[in-house]
Amino acid sequence: MKKILLVGAFCVVVFSSMIAEKVARSAETVSTTNTSPSLAVNKSAEVNYWIDSLYASMHLNEAGLARSVFFTACKGYEYLLSENALARQGLLTICDYSQSSSKKRLYVLDLENAKILFNTYVSHGRNSGNHYATSFSNGTDSHKTSLGFMRTAETYIGDNGYSMRLDGMENGFNNNVRARAIVMHGSDYVNADRASNGTMMGRSYGCPAVPASEVKEIVNCIKGGSCFFSYYPDKYYTQSSKVLNVDFTWPITQTLQLAMERTPDSLAKTIASNPVN
Repeated sequence: MKKILLVGAFCVVVFSSMIAEKVARSAETVSTTNTSPSLAVNKSAEVNYWIDSLYASMHLNEAGLARSVFFTACKGYEYLLSENALARQGLLTICDYSQSSSKKRLYVLDLENAKILFNTYVSHGRNSGNHYATSFSNGTDSHKTSLGFMRTAETYIGDNGYSMRLDGMENGFNNNVRARAIVMHGSDYVNADRASNGTMMGRSYGCPAVPASEVKEIVNCIKGGSCFFSYYPDKYYTQSSKVLNVDFTWPITQTLQLAMERTPDSLAKTIASNPVN
């Protein structure tokens, strides 16, 4: 019920504007014989309109986050939510490692209220690359960043001060992050001055380090079981990730289907009052 309410809360806001388009274009849902079930779900009208609405409302394009990256992150978030794998709902953190380290490539998003809570700098592992991260690993002592979906965990005070542990959700890609001590912590080598001067951002042993002045606020916001996604368009990860390739029903489609079944007359009036242009 909580999962449906989470998505439903935002649906109420955008429902009137999207329902007419949804009905008019629902036939565009992929139906070719060569399309896998998961791709058909991914391209359903309801899912795309929800993603587009959130993406536009949060002005993510202006913040530098590509729509395709947001879609990928949302799919993993919704799947983990459907599996009851997240203790905290409504929060989605994205480290977009397709961007340079001089960019504000960390995004902490409030999906319930369609807001960017934080958008700042984040490091990658020293053996993952220089300005750009291009190589990733799940191996011990690799000093590389791990890809994929993780879950935020508990906080502690360590060598790098206030820090937050992570638990990997994808075997083979990040299930060793806790054993590797890959954590979010603050650092003086990740800051706006380096970015503005064109100096390469400092690199970690694989940890997503953020500016020291922001770490406490960010960690306190996302700790304790929220979704954390480390992204890069790596072909092997994209093709092999069980999270990205899973076949599941998005909660948004369940919400809209339930609305149609329970209030068909109201929906008919909504559609009639919002004709397709």
